[in-house]
Amino acid sequence: MRIKVITGLAILLAVLAVLLFERDFPAAEVDAKYSNAASQFLTLEDGSRVHYRDQGNAAGLPLVLIHGSNSSLHTWEPWVALLGARYRIITLDLPGHGLTGRTPTDDYSSTAYAATVQGLATHLGLPPFVLGGNSMGGGVTWRYALAHPDSVLGLVLVDASGLPAWRELDDAEAEQGDKASTPWAFSLLRKPWFQGLARYIDPYWLVEQGLKASHVDPALVDEALVARYYDLSMRAGTRDATLKRFSTFGQRSTKEPDLSQITQPTLILWGAQDAVIPSSVGTRFNEALSNAQLIVYPNIGHIPMEELPERSAADVDEFIQRQLNNLSGG
Repeated sequence: MRIKVITGLAILLAVLAVLLFERDFPAAEVDAKYSNAASQFLTLEDGSRVHYRDQGNAAGLPLVLIHGSNSSLHTWEPWVALLGARYRIITLDLPGHGLTGRTPTDDYSSTAYAATVQGLATHLGLPPFVLGGNSMGGGVTWRYALAHPDSVLGLVLVDASGLPAWRELDDAEAEQGDKASTPWAFSLLRKPWFQGLARYIDPYWLVEQGLKASHVDPALVDEALVARYYDLSMRAGTRDATLKRFSTFGQRSTKEPDLSQITQPTLILWGAQDAVIPSSVGTRFNEALSNAQLIVYPNIGHIPMEELPERSAADVDEFIQRQLNNLSGG
């Protein structure tokens, strides 16, 4: 009986895979659609071709911004428009994301991401800069600050991923949060049975649901936003990279990072209704960091720079002007 059930489930999954199958989109077509005059590409020593943009005031204090999981540098364009007159704003697509896509090493660890940021900073010859990140990119931000303290003047953590030891608490609290649903893709991609299908099925419905779960105001999740996230997720090689990344999810290093070593001024921004990483994680960051300021936005979800661009950008500007310009000579 058990064998029949397992066989039946296997057949059902195979049928679903056939019905929902979608081919990768050619990289050249996706690149043409989502690059612009500011887009540049840097080939690192490991062969990775990194998409980045260096925009705003070339003489201003550099602000380097790192996107979250399954996102891209496009998420920061509202801040570029609002802060670019004063700051030099550098954004990039991490390996496995955006127009950087799959890399020759297939390394999508936080260590590889920090090395990508370092490679770009070295290429651009950046002086000490302000480093910010959202979600997974926030985790890259504080890890980079620990590894390269002399390069970072200050940090901006936007609904950032926290210490590995916090993860189980994060997941439990997210399930009990104010928002009824969380992005299904994040939980499904951690399951081996789904990973076998995910390389082939059309993820449009997962992309749309994830964006709706990440935003409080459903009106912000329009066709253009869904299309951007979807098209970039379907760029040739990206699904393979995503599966590779999630296959190692939850693996910890033997040594827990020590956040108390981060002494730079840090601005923590959080959406009170974040369904991905609960706002209590922002409180933990505020308690763990010795020089931090926490701002929580009511009725905002996981991506404040897209949901509340004017207010969040103004808070970043005020923070830099008050805390950091004297350190940079600005």
